Amino acid sequence: MTILMEILDVLVYSCLGIILMMLGNFLIDLIIPCSFPEEIKKGNKAVGFVSAGINIGVGVLLRAAISSPAAEAIHETLFSGLLSSLLYFALGIVFFMVGYIVINLLHRQYNLNDEIGNGNTAAGIMVAGIFIGLATAISGVIV
Repeated sequence: MTILMEILDVLVYSCLGIILMMLGNFLIDLIIPCSFPEEIKKGNKAVGFVSAGINIGVGVLLRAAISSPAAEAIHETLFSGLLSSLLYFALGIVFFMVGYIVINLLHRQYNLNDEIGNGNTAAGIMVAGIFIGLATAISGVIV
């Protein structure tokens, strides 16, 4: 019976991951003034890298929430696991947004919004790195 429960967990957390990655992209798209779907259709690699950074960051946060030793200590139920995953997702996205805004304000030599909107791949990679770095730092606190 345990294998069936593990398969159910994989199914539930995979679906949750996909939904949260889509939600993360939607929320970050609100602070970067270009339409992610439209820019992806145009082949804007910078937006592609930003989106990849969001997805990797969300995945890192979910993995940390799922494998947290604290969760094992209380024999986490699926419901409480989903709740903690949602909490860490929300915190992560807030820090992604704050990090992006702060770094954009501090870099006076260029505007990340413009650079990403114009397809500057270097800007997209930089922002993806910010999101992945923040997710890694946050996950270190969770685990």
